[in-house]
Amino acid sequence: MIYLQLFYEFFKVGLFSIGGGMATIPFLMDLAQTKPWFTPEQLTDMIAVAESTPGPIGVNMATYSGFNAGGILGGILATLSLVLPSVIIICIISKFMEKFRSSRLVEDAFYGLRPASAALIAGAMSQVLILSLFHTDLFSAGVPWYQMLNIGSIILFVVLLLGAIFLKKLHPIVFILVGAAAGIIFQL
Repeated sequence: MIYLQLFYEFFKVGLFSIGGGMATIPFLMDLAQTKPWFTPEQLTDMIAVAESTPGPIGVNMATYSGFNAGGILGGILATLSLVLPSVIIICIISKFMEKFRSSRLVEDAFYGLRPASAALIAGAMSQVLILSLFHTDLFSAGVPWYQMLNIGSIILFVVLLLGAIFLKKLHPIVFILVGAAAGIIFQL
């Protein structure tokens, strides 16, 4: 039963997450809140792992999520069901490429999809930011907002953000390694 659920949920994610891997994050956040496969906190860990490993983030996250929920077979199934809608759509589009290429309707649809994708990515970014910089487990505890701040993570975020802005020539892997090392050393 878990494999059928994995297939169904990740097929939906693959079908509707238009805009690339980051667009899968809102769908995965919904899964974290509705399914017992992983928590929102584990989702932030998945994002960190998926961003720092080779390959598309959506595929990496599907593999990780599926493995979390159903072991090796779950990881394979979640990954395949995530990419299956794209494969089907590309096969259909390739059959009608010339007709689609010159269609004003298709051009208009893609024009409308761009801001929708940007909004999904921005929404995902805000959720990841909140999960990373705040102690989200304290939201429902009624503590003042300043006690919810994860000061160590905020300092690391600011340092890495400034580094990314002012040290543009550094390879992104440097920032990933610095973040990982700081997390290990300071147990963020």
